Amino acid sequence: QVQLVESGGGLVQPGGSLELSCVASGTIFSIGSMGWYRQTPGKEREMVAVYMSGGSTKIAGSVKGRATISRDYAQKTVTLQMNNLDPGGSGVYYCHADRISSLTDRDLTLWGQGTLVTVSS
Repeated sequence: QVQLVESGGGLVQPGGSLELSCVASGTIFSIGSMGWYRQTPGKEREMVAVYMSGGSTKIAGSVKGRATISRDYAQKTVTLQMNNLDPGGSGVYYCHADRISSLTDRDLTLWGQGTLVTVSS
């Protein structure tokens, strides 16, 4: 069974940093893009950062300059590092991966279970 498993998150003080990691587990042959999205109450899920299969990255304007996304193709992981966080960075962060080719699927899109990040003093 293919799934995305997230780690990291929790309580962060304003101005602090966090690192979120996500690993795709299961028998996987390839993955398209991997990235992170954030959702807050009453709002739609929004992109934070995405690492495309070709190596390019997309970073949301709201976090540009404070967020770095990295990816390990061999380990099937994607990591988001964010610095100088403010309360606006709070929310549930979801890992996302698409165009997953696995033992049982050719074009699977998955979301992780979500990890809560709270930026507060």
